[in-house]
Amino acid sequence: MDLVSIGGLILALLAVIGGNYLDGGELEQLINIPAALIVIGGTFAASLVQSPSGDFKRGIYLLGWAFGRNKVDFEHGITEIVGWCATARRKGLLGLEVEIEQQSDPFIQSGLQLLVDGRAVDVIRSSLEAELVTREYRDIQGAKVIEGMGGYAPTLGIIGAVLGLIHVMSNLDSPDELGAGIATAFVATVYGVGIANLFFLPVANKIRALIQQRFHYQEMMLEGLLYIAEGQSPRIIQQRLQGYLS
Repeated sequence: MDLVSIGGLILALLAVIGGNYLDGGELEQLINIPAALIVIGGTFAASLVQSPSGDFKRGIYLLGWAFGRNKVDFEHGITEIVGWCATARRKGLLGLEVEIEQQSDPFIQSGLQLLVDGRAVDVIRSSLEAELVTREYRDIQGAKVIEGMGGYAPTLGIIGAVLGLIHVMSNLDSPDELGAGIATAFVATVYGVGIANLFFLPVANKIRALIQQRFHYQEMMLEGLLYIAEGQSPRIIQQRLQGYLS
């Protein structure tokens, strides 16, 4: 779990609830199940209409990915590449076959398998570049789904507030309840604006940053695998890949 991101969400909630409390409000005033249903349910429904099912599923997956331990370790990647190069020099490319099952990233598995199969450098490059670009495109589309939710949520909050006001105006025969009813109606606006700016939009931006970071990491791993296929020495490979650490 990414404790920093989770801590940021908790801090955002505390800021809203604390500000409401200091202004004389109570926590119960911010709790409204119908408003939450309109905003959250409507936001997800609008995203379903906008997005192909594959992109929507990918976006939901990336919501969890954004809060996991997904930071890539460039130094560890370079160390792995250098180790694979040393193994290939001692045992030949077939010696890398045992490394394939130890990798959790399908992209790295594909690259090692191409090496073991003795594919030409151009074939390895074209195959892995196509896989790299395809994955980045798919994840960017998923991030756009989350970003779209950040655009729909405030509008659904306004819709919820209007519906609440309609309900209030239909009960004008009870003037003592008008103030509380209007206050409750505007809770939907708080939900819409809050969930957009404190969750969906920040998470979408983080997902984009993680996608870019992973793209650069896998680009580095691709270059390393190509150097191994070319027969470069471990020392030369390490020197050439140092630029990715910056």
